[in-house]
Amino acid sequence: MFRKRLKHAHRYQEIINAFLKNGFGYFIYRLGLSESKAGWKLPDENLNLRSNGERLHTILQSLGPTFIKLGQIASTRRDFVPDEIVRELEKLQDQVTPFPFDRVRKIVEAELGDSLENIFLEFNETPLATASIGQVHTARLPSQEVVAIKVQRPDILPTVETDLEILDDLARLMEARISWARRYQIRKMIDEFAKSLRAELDYNSEGRNGERIAKQFIDDQGFKVPRIHWEFSTKRVLTMDFIQGIKINHYKQLDDEGYDRRQIAERLANSMLHQILIDGFYHGDPHPGNIIILPGNVVALMDFGMVGRLEEETKYQFASLVINLKRGSTNGLIKTLSDMGLLTDEIDMAPLRGDIDELRNKYYDIPLSQISLGGAVNDLFTVANRHQVQIPPEFTMLGKALLTMEAIVEGLDPNFSIMKAAEPFGEKLFKERYNPKNIAKNVWNQFIESAEAIAELPKDIREVTGIIKKGKLRLDINIPELQVFLHKLDQISNRLSFSIILLAFSIIMVGLIIGSAIGGETLILWKIPVIEIGFVVATLMFLLMLYTIFRSGKM
Repeated sequence: MFRKRLKHAHRYQEIINAFLKNGFGYFIYRLGLSESKAGWKLPDENLNLRSNGERLHTILQSLGPTFIKLGQIASTRRDFVPDEIVRELEKLQDQVTPFPFDRVRKIVEAELGDSLENIFLEFNETPLATASIGQVHTARLPSQEVVAIKVQRPDILPTVETDLEILDDLARLMEARISWARRYQIRKMIDEFAKSLRAELDYNSEGRNGERIAKQFIDDQGFKVPRIHWEFSTKRVLTMDFIQGIKINHYKQLDDEGYDRRQIAERLANSMLHQILIDGFYHGDPHPGNIIILPGNVVALMDFGMVGRLEEETKYQFASLVINLKRGSTNGLIKTLSDMGLLTDEIDMAPLRGDIDELRNKYYDIPLSQISLGGAVNDLFTVANRHQVQIPPEFTMLGKALLTMEAIVEGLDPNFSIMKAAEPFGEKLFKERYNPKNIAKNVWNQFIESAEAIAELPKDIREVTGIIKKGKLRLDINIPELQVFLHKLDQISNRLSFSIILLAFSIIMVGLIIGSAIGGETLILWKIPVIEIGFVVATLMFLLMLYTIFRSGKM
């Protein structure tokens, strides 16, 4: 780690200075990156008037694309990021200046292997849009088609890789020094973020994502995804159909031009719910800048750098959470969380159940039109966070996408209910799950897996036998509670022995005494006073047993 810090010393200092400048010196000190507490005080009195969220927004915005993306991802983690900070992180935007056209020319020509003049009939030098990772220009192909070309920012890859290495180091320090960072496995989150960002830097991956979503709606005339022109695309240059229309949140313009906002809301909601609950592959960032409305109320989605994925079981679990929340079933919610493997032994179930009961009461018997699907999901995540239940990352991105989509739909038509729209998709999902054909298919797959395991069993046994013959097998059984258990067992057995002996002694002595009393004589056998001697012997045995038990220390 020291080598990395030395290698990236300048960038480390920029990051440390950004935190110190905005009053987060205590954070730098706790990570061990500063030996002085001088930075704990805010350097500017005006910063006292700004919230932690606003100051964190300023830090991430100033540190560039990697940290802006990190903030945007963090804004989806309502399960552990406070609402005040989430609201500020949601405002993070790629506020960057465009890079010069001569750099655009150099990148495009190097990637496509020819001059711009030979490749395109026209190429607009003024960028249509600019972001931290790249910028978009319009051009005309030899086929006369107008296209939008996304060009990656020069030298961004080494910058991002440097930042990702630093973030991994910072996450390691946080887990070593801060308990909540260990609890939420911050380093694992940074690793997932790094994979996502690297995928976003690969325009081939973005193009494939777009094509996959386009296939979901190949027969739907009310939905459109720009077509990718692969012969003019690489990892750093992405060429697609140019789509020109009205941004979905320009409500007045939609009204002025006679669009049907109700139909647009319905199409957007249905398209997102289909992506999530049917195909399990959806647009992860459906903000207004990525949605354009075309004539005929056609909804066009763009920019597929961030996508969400849900496996079959995860789709069912998500639907189960929502349905049980609506039905007011605390047991159903807890069972689903348990089936997801989220309820560990460390979680105190009584207070968790109490908080879920309160959440259930909030949504039980409320009309669907009054329930926010994204809000309900995030309420559940908040309860989970309170009890240290770690929600899977795919669910947190899903909650963010739903909230973003719902905000747009509410602006289009305040009376449109996402929950009502989701009902048929949920029903279809459950019907498919419990369809006899699908059940039989799942049983068959499990049978095949079991058969494969059984087929491998002889081989595994031979391997274990070989290890045993070579004397290399070491069996190490460590049961921390075993000694306590054995100690208790000794106590029980000794007490039982003591009770039996004492009972036997009492019975014998009582019998002898009664017999002697009835006969009116002392019992003498072969001139030996049996009662007296028996009493002495039994008493000695009794005392010996007590001594043995007490000496063992296990009475």
